[in-house]
Amino acid sequence: MIEKRSFESLGHADHGWLNAKHHFSFANYYDPARMGWGAIRVWNDDEIAANSGFPAHPHQDMEIITYVRQGAITHQDSMGNQGRTGAGDVQVMSAGTGVRHAEYNLEPETSRIFQIWILPRETGGQPSWGAKPFPKGDRSGKFVTLASGFEGDDEALPIRADARVLGATLKAGESVTHSVGDGRHAYLVPAVGAIEIDGQRFEARDGAALSGGQTVTIKALEDAEIVLVDAE
Repeated sequence: MIEKRSFESLGHADHGWLNAKHHFSFANYYDPARMGWGAIRVWNDDEIAANSGFPAHPHQDMEIITYVRQGAITHQDSMGNQGRTGAGDVQVMSAGTGVRHAEYNLEPETSRIFQIWILPRETGGQPSWGAKPFPKGDRSGKFVTLASGFEGDDEALPIRADARVLGATLKAGESVTHSVGDGRHAYLVPAVGAIEIDGQRFEARDGAALSGGQTVTIKALEDAEIVLVDAE
């Protein structure tokens, strides 16, 4: 019901300017058992060196969420959007019928991000981009919805998938629960701090694949920062 994917077991690519760990098959890392989790297709743990980044490249028919863990990312795209997203904040891009974008670390330090790709509920559509600050204090001791494809999540960044991206910060000893609906898939990674999920220990940057139809209790063993995606 809970599959642990330790940080050490993840796919790895070191390009010098980019040190990447892949929770799912990506680029030259291929594992047929890790092709995705429901509609979650990519979860990359990227470390981007100072004054470097991804030059302009295309995407189509994918919801791309960037959670900045340290430093900042500066975005530019073919729609004319440009913006800087700092630590703890989130940007989303709906690739739709097609878009080109570049992501650079223009900071004097390494930037660390989670880049998450979710399959859209339908293909096509006008591409879009957005970013928003999410103060960590506002999600202290609870999950806050950072991005969502559901009506009613008005404070979250919109995505075109039947999915939510959630974030929480927990002090050591605090707990939160999460229920995964029948037929749905959740994937959780502590960006910082060790946690327990129903008594099973996960270190920072380990992944946890949660099956539908279960409610789990997540306890912080250390001060922790958690990102969770709940998708079809």
